[in-house]
Amino acid sequence: MSTTPVTGRAYLNEVVTRDGFQSEPRFIPTEDKIALIDLLSGAGYHAIEVTSFTSPKAIPMLADAEAVMAGITRHPAVEYMALVPNLRGAERAARAGVDAFNLVMSVSEAHNQANLRMSRNQSLQQLQEVIRLAENAGIPVNVSLSTSFGCPLEDRIDPGEVLTWGQRFVDMGVRGISLCDTTGMADPAAVGRLCQQALSRFGDVEITLHFHNTRGMGLANVVTALQAGIRHFDASLGGLGGCPYAPGATGNICTEELAHMLALMGFDTGMDLGRLLEGAARVEALAGRPVPSQLLRAGPVDQPRQGACNG
Repeated sequence: MSTTPVTGRAYLNEVVTRDGFQSEPRFIPTEDKIALIDLLSGAGYHAIEVTSFTSPKAIPMLADAEAVMAGITRHPAVEYMALVPNLRGAERAARAGVDAFNLVMSVSEAHNQANLRMSRNQSLQQLQEVIRLAENAGIPVNVSLSTSFGCPLEDRIDPGEVLTWGQRFVDMGVRGISLCDTTGMADPAAVGRLCQQALSRFGDVEITLHFHNTRGMGLANVVTALQAGIRHFDASLGGLGGCPYAPGATGNICTEELAHMLALMGFDTGMDLGRLLEGAARVEALAGRPVPSQLLRAGPVDQPRQGACNG
């Protein structure tokens, strides 16, 4: 693995108000979601995944998708995207003025059945209809390939499977592909190999990495992806979120910890760390319990909190 220092521009996408809030046990009020997104809109994000246009019966915590999209104050430098599961959801999202669609399917057949209740081929056919609608409406599309690094229902995933499914969507004209460590099974060696292969295969497509910190390797995986040449990453304030079909899975990597690390490495993210920490504290208050963020406890390395060292 290369140890050559890498720097440059890195881009962060926030997923807390979708990936984080969707699994919360209690409904986060619409006005609180809007206020949080408005706070984050000035923090330097490349994109914010605002919500999901899934059936309110399936995900009641995001039943207010239209109201949230209508209520936020948009920043011209931020792309406001949403998860879109099917054609009906795409029609709702287009009417709501979403800037980009994020579509999801699993590379693992078993996980796709558990998560979406359909086969991978059925997902492909359904998402093809969404991509046609998006193309006609001039809305860019990203496809998130869940379980790209492993699935507790099928163990390790063959990288060739990931590339094959990714190619099918690239051939449909999507703007981007996200490689998602949905259940926290990625390790730096596997990340390096798949990222290099994906960049070689999909050179002109925007590739995003979506890591969970289930086994404590989230930021190590980011470093390896950076060394491979990846510059787009999803993250969640406070580390909120997780996969409901992966017992014991923790949330996404923490946005504030990712931005902090990238800045120390010399990357330009354009992120306002103070605003991110304010947002993470607000997420913790909305969740009503401690969030996994260590940075929220200890503070940045140049502004350590008193009493943070015990040894």
